[in-house]
Amino acid sequence: MISHSRPCSYILKDADHGYTSEKHSFIAREWIVVNETITISTREAPHFVDLTEIVQDLIQREGIVIGSALVFSKHTTAAVVVNEHEPLLLEDISELLTRLIPHTEIANYRHDDMRIRTVNLVEDEPQNGHAHCQHLLLGSSIQIPIKAQRLDLGQWQRLFLVELDRSRSRQVVIQISGIQG
Repeated sequence: MISHSRPCSYILKDADHGYTSEKHSFIAREWIVVNETITISTREAPHFVDLTEIVQDLIQREGIVIGSALVFSKHTTAAVVVNEHEPLLLEDISELLTRLIPHTEIANYRHDDMRIRTVNLVEDEPQNGHAHCQHLLLGSSIQIPIKAQRLDLGQWQRLFLVELDRSRSRQVVIQISGIQG
């Protein structure tokens, strides 16, 4: 429950710096944190899985009116990013990642040389050094503000899990924290 103690919402204008700012203030009786882990089946890399509606549904279900959403990939070869969901742009991003960090079949990665690698090995270990290096550029998590029970994204922004390796099941942790209304 939210009690409003002179809640304010206003825009600040600064002629010297050319920016505006919007502020929302609430006094909360209860701050909650919700953790949910989802499992997603991906396709061959690079594969962009739009998570926006999944996260938005959790926010709606929990009734969070203001707070933040943290989305975290539990994998070192699957990243979480915010970008536009436009097919040609996603192809451009895929090609850029491949140009910057070529696939294992084209480039040599010590991670993929099982003659010298001695740790973190499993049976049928894939050659995926490229996917680990691409992940380093993209990252494991994103935090997005929640305002008025919605992810506070820009007009074209969407939230993606990006598969960088091969098709398989992936786990993504969604942590919503905020004030219920």
